[in-house]
Amino acid sequence: MSTIIMILLISILILVHEAGHFFSARMFGIKVDKFGIGLPIGPTLWEKKVGDITLVIHAFLFGGYVSFPDDDKESDVPADSKDRLMNRPAWQRAIVFSAGVGANVICAFVLVLLTAFLWHNMPSNKFDIYVTKITAPKEASVWQSGMQAGDKIIEINGSPADTKYALNLYAMYSASFDGKTDKELVEKNYTNLKKINQAFPREEIIEKGLIVKLPQSIQEEKVVLNKNILNAVALYKNDEEKLSETQIKLRDEIKDKKFLEADGTYSLNDLAYAMSDNQKPIDIKVLRGDKVVTLNTLYSDKDGLIGIEIDRKEKLIPVTGIKSAFSTSWNYLYNETKSMLIVLKQLFTGKIPLKNMHGVVLITKVGGDIISNDGIFYGILLTAVISMNLAILNILPIPALDGGHLLFLLIEKITGRPVNEQVAEKIMTVFFALLIALLVFVLFNDIYVLIQPLFTK
Repeated sequence: MSTIIMILLISILILVHEAGHFFSARMFGIKVDKFGIGLPIGPTLWEKKVGDITLVIHAFLFGGYVSFPDDDKESDVPADSKDRLMNRPAWQRAIVFSAGVGANVICAFVLVLLTAFLWHNMPSNKFDIYVTKITAPKEASVWQSGMQAGDKIIEINGSPADTKYALNLYAMYSASFDGKTDKELVEKNYTNLKKINQAFPREEIIEKGLIVKLPQSIQEEKVVLNKNILNAVALYKNDEEKLSETQIKLRDEIKDKKFLEADGTYSLNDLAYAMSDNQKPIDIKVLRGDKVVTLNTLYSDKDGLIGIEIDRKEKLIPVTGIKSAFSTSWNYLYNETKSMLIVLKQLFTGKIPLKNMHGVVLITKVGGDIISNDGIFYGILLTAVISMNLAILNILPIPALDGGHLLFLLIEKITGRPVNEQVAEKIMTVFFALLIALLVFVLFNDIYVLIQPLFTK
């Protein structure tokens, strides 16, 4: 049921967007031929003529459109008729082209405001993280750290621990013996190795049977994550180098040793890499009662786990009246939009790989889970965020999107004449094909994420 509710909520966003185009066009008396839900690819599920407008639902439900006489070469509307969109003043066309985006923005704010009035609360995206149980093996460092059930984690490696996945991210990126290490650390360990093993060249394989002295290895630096990473709007960029199979085997062999008999398979450089892949410290402060306690340094295991169970409680902002409802709604939507723009920027600059792009299928699944676990208000807020996402994506100056039409309109105003119709049509066709290809790619990503766990169990 929660998934069905999420599907309905997303469907409303498509209707709202296309209704923006439709009603703005009708407001100016511009003729609309079709109002379509889905894209005109494959079979048509339902079609009905209502007055002079044809309502259509397509099988390919990812999107929607409003069709004008200008889009139909066989239209019986005269070429110079004011019923045609392209015969209207530029300012009217600009309003029609941007009305879908405007409708999504208004819809987003209304949904957030509705939540504020009905729930009397607004999420802050700030969380209290409590330790409920220590589950690690007895030899794990968490037992020596002094951590106790009931502790509230307030700081990790100098960063406030007030985001939902702060502890998970620090534990994951601080995995011990993970087969990667920092180049600078390798150089430091090599320098120490060379001081007590002067006879061995750096890259030359050490002859079998020779004894190599091992200095105390230098511990890896602790991980420090910035605000964007902790808020899940940026990916952590790991610049560490991977160890070879020989170096990983050597790493496991030299633990707690001061001397090593060479087997004729590695060099002093390999030893430096092996010594450098060890543990990243995690320094945690907790609130115990009314006292701040600094724990002993602890480490996550090779899988990036500390070995504790936690409980997260989001801090809610109370809504106390009309003014409070408007201000908290505005702040919530502003912060979420800012996060989306950061993600979009990183996507275009390649900092987030395309494999991390997801669409309506996964969003529906995640949204359904959120409604089921956290309640309908969180589902409505997610729908508002998606509505803003649709607005941002559609306003981009890309042909086949609303922003592309506005771009052509801007060129027309600058040059004093419309973009050649045939040229514009070819550009639109190319970008429409690219858009469909992207939708298919994103759909594949969604399906892969959903079915992958079935093959990894």
